[in-house]
Amino acid sequence: MRRAALLYIAVAVVAAAAGLALYGSISKKPAPAPPPTISVYSPAFPNGSYIPSQYTCDGADISPPLNWSGVPPNAKSLMVAVIDIDAPGGSFVHWVLYNIPPNTSSLPSGVPRGTATPYGLQAVNDFGFSGYGGPCPPPGKPHRYIFYVLALNATIDLPGGSPASEVLSAARGHVVAYGELVGLYGR
Repeated sequence: MRRAALLYIAVAVVAAAAGLALYGSISKKPAPAPPPTISVYSPAFPNGSYIPSQYTCDGADISPPLNWSGVPPNAKSLMVAVIDIDAPGGSFVHWVLYNIPPNTSSLPSGVPRGTATPYGLQAVNDFGFSGYGGPCPPPGKPHRYIFYVLALNATIDLPGGSPASEVLSAARGHVVAYGELVGLYGR
């Protein structure tokens, strides 16, 4: 049940950011969608290409460097979420870093694990720990890993170490802009 609920919440938040019509649990009306104004890139890999193994479970399993621009002036905080959309059981959350100051425009490689970092708070991912957990798909077809940067008009009032599903749910309705970077990885 937890996987299904997490999948619904992650898809709802990301879909709202991506401009897909969602229905609220009370009003049943489509949620307004923000424009995709944030440009996201990594010096480690271009959009749509393979993620270098050092950023996966087959390497050092550290977060890749990320850069972005285009955060709107009304943003109160940023969130970075990494989701494997091809996981066998549905979406798999690899990382949620939230309450990032809105004037931040990059993250270095190797953001430390733990509930609090110099950049923001981290949720518990689907591996069961707080911080980045790199791609680690089963053998077969490469998976797509979406690195989202979400601009929110609020901060998330949850402590570091909260479940990713709760953090993503708290972001719902607060996304004012977004951007994404797609990385591939297979074994």
